[in-house]
Amino acid sequence: GYIANPIMQLTESIKAIANRKYEERLSFTSKDEFGELAEAFNSMSSKLEEYENSNLAKLLSEKKRIETLINRMHHPIIGLDETGVILFINKEASEILGVQAGELTGKKIAEAVASNDLLRSLTRNLNAKPEETQPIKIFSHGKESFYTKEIIRVTTVPTGEKKEQFIGYVILLNDITEFKERDLAKTNFLATVSHELKTPISSIKLGLTLLNDDRIGSLNDEQKKLVDTIQGDTARLLKITGELLNLTQLETGNIQLSLKSTQPISIIQYAINAVQVPAGAKELKLEITCPDNLPSIQADPDKTAWVLINFLTNAIRFAPERSTIGIRASQKGTVVEFSVRDLGKGIEPRYQSQIFDRYFRAPNAGETSTGLGLAISKEFIQAQGGNIGVESAGGNGSRFFFTLPLVS
Repeated sequence: GYIANPIMQLTESIKAIANRKYEERLSFTSKDEFGELAEAFNSMSSKLEEYENSNLAKLLSEKKRIETLINRMHHPIIGLDETGVILFINKEASEILGVQAGELTGKKIAEAVASNDLLRSLTRNLNAKPEETQPIKIFSHGKESFYTKEIIRVTTVPTGEKKEQFIGYVILLNDITEFKERDLAKTNFLATVSHELKTPISSIKLGLTLLNDDRIGSLNDEQKKLVDTIQGDTARLLKITGELLNLTQLETGNIQLSLKSTQPISIIQYAINAVQVPAGAKELKLEITCPDNLPSIQADPDKTAWVLINFLTNAIRFAPERSTIGIRASQKGTVVEFSVRDLGKGIEPRYQSQIFDRYFRAPNAGETSTGLGLAISKEFIQAQGGNIGVESAGGNGSRFFFTLPLVS
């Protein structure tokens, strides 16, 4: 008993410490080895208790600091745990949701959305893959506001383990109202300026055409060079204003389509005729591959030809002199694919994902590029239910392509 009883007490105290009961103490009064053991144990448990209390205070302090930061952020933020319980909703989020701060905290999301349609919309499809979405329109701060939604999955690796563990979601809304308003103002400005510029530029072009007419009078060589230079600049200005008008049409969502049954070869022939002069200047061969039995497509002939001309113009600009540009149309299931291949320098992989973005210009695009042609092409094709893309490898040329559906 003299030996066993102290060991049993020590065992029970160690189990208590293991269960985080750091207030546990041993009360051996003997002056032998057991007394020394009790003294060492009590010292250890006192230090563990002190550490636990200081650590808890630190955690509470950090929690308070994080809560303050979240509430001070100007973006609405909602936090959920892995079971769907709402952990926090900051002040901005509570304002747009129309609830009091902390009113929904601690509730299951299924219970909270029953009385809040906006929260239901924001928490729908939390596990869906991220994709490009339209801005969310919410009435807040006394006006219509626009937000983009980002869902962040929160994971952690527990101490001593290697596998990630899912612990919840953070829903972040970015306020883009100011950018939306600026974009609308920019669109209206571009539409007005482009429209006002197009008329005088067209008049200048007409005047230059008359100057080149021998019936008006002959020009000397210097005058002719000057007129040719002005004609080139005028054509470039007309192209820029035309692209700006097309862009504003796209941004306002007013794309005017005239869909009809169209033969692919007719679009190709129209585009080929439009680029004969610049292709001839570089002695390029335009090689057409288009089967005779290719079925008709459902398309707007003018806008589709515009896209193909844009592809060809870019190919002519970058193709080496006396090389071949391939124009191909082929059926692929329920669509017809149009493609233009050149033998130029190609497009670096890092730029290929941006090539159809507005105002993007690759480093070798040249100063004449506006960065709008391919962006407008993408909008025109997608508006007709098609897809557009590029394949390129550095030094091996590029292949631009788009697809359009067959006549149903």
